[in-house]
Amino acid sequence: MTSYVTSTAYMFENLLLGLVLTFISSWFAIRLARRVGLIDVPGRAAHKLHQNPIPLAGGIALVLSISILIAVSGLWREPQIGVMLLAALLIFTLGLVDDAYSLRPILKLVGQCAAAILLILVGVYIQIFETASFFFSGSGVFFVWLGRILTILWIVGITNAFNLVDSMDGLAVGLGGWAFAFFMLATFDSQQLSLSALSALFLGACIAVYYYNKSPARLFLGDSGAQTLGFVLAAIAILYTPLEKYQNSSWFVPVLLLGVPIFDTSLVFISRLRRGKPVYQANRDHTYHRLVALGYDSDRAVFLMHLAGLVLECLAFAAVSVDPLYANLIFAGCLLAGLLLLVFLEHPKRCP
Repeated sequence: MTSYVTSTAYMFENLLLGLVLTFISSWFAIRLARRVGLIDVPGRAAHKLHQNPIPLAGGIALVLSISILIAVSGLWREPQIGVMLLAALLIFTLGLVDDAYSLRPILKLVGQCAAAILLILVGVYIQIFETASFFFSGSGVFFVWLGRILTILWIVGITNAFNLVDSMDGLAVGLGGWAFAFFMLATFDSQQLSLSALSALFLGACIAVYYYNKSPARLFLGDSGAQTLGFVLAAIAILYTPLEKYQNSSWFVPVLLLGVPIFDTSLVFISRLRRGKPVYQANRDHTYHRLVALGYDSDRAVFLMHLAGLVLECLAFAAVSVDPLYANLIFAGCLLAGLLLLVFLEHPKRCP
């Protein structure tokens, strides 16, 4: 990545631009969605709890504003960012069609794999196994293809994880905002200033969409918005390279940054497999629903999940700056805590 600017001011300028333009585009997207009938109607599915028709306009607002800002700022000239945007547009389009007509899961999966392959073609793939300092590494075709296969799994997994965690007003876009805030600062520290600029734009956009998406929501992200957020975050996580840090201390940072959606997806996947239910069929068995079953009100349940996201991001910041032993102990502690929480929440009394 080449340098975008040389002053920290650009982060806050881009954040403000993303916020203002997305605030305006959200107003426009709500009216457009209503005009074309892109509405989430109450009672359309068993897991939907809202009482009034809500426009599925979040994805339109995000993509419209970010596309304009990337074009005006010149970030599209960065080959990897340009291709990332094209691939994100593919994810957005598939999500938008799914919002309107309900695509078959296999078609969405094929499209997500195609978007991941587009990134791989321009060199955006997991290359940690080709790093000499990593635990398990080497040179040759095997390690290259191992990285590429894991890239497809990572991209598809996180794209769908954000779609799954979008189970309550403000939840997914709030988690996305926290992750973009980390990347805005972390990529500045690693001198990847174009990525920092892009993250700042998305952070501002997430704040604006959150205003409209928080309870009581005036718009929903829909598959188009949630999957686009997940896809972009998954791609930035691959591109992020800590400067002069131990590779063995930073390999798990993306997992911590996106830990809440990953945890929620794991919980839902395991729960549905245990109960013999299709893993792709929506239901009220997400982390949010289980917190509500424990007695938390809606706002407090969302706040707890946002707080968990913030804690994990702080731990990620700490991990990249310490010796590998302590960093991996931090990660192991997070994994153990997540496993214990999963077992606790999977109890039948806490699964609505």
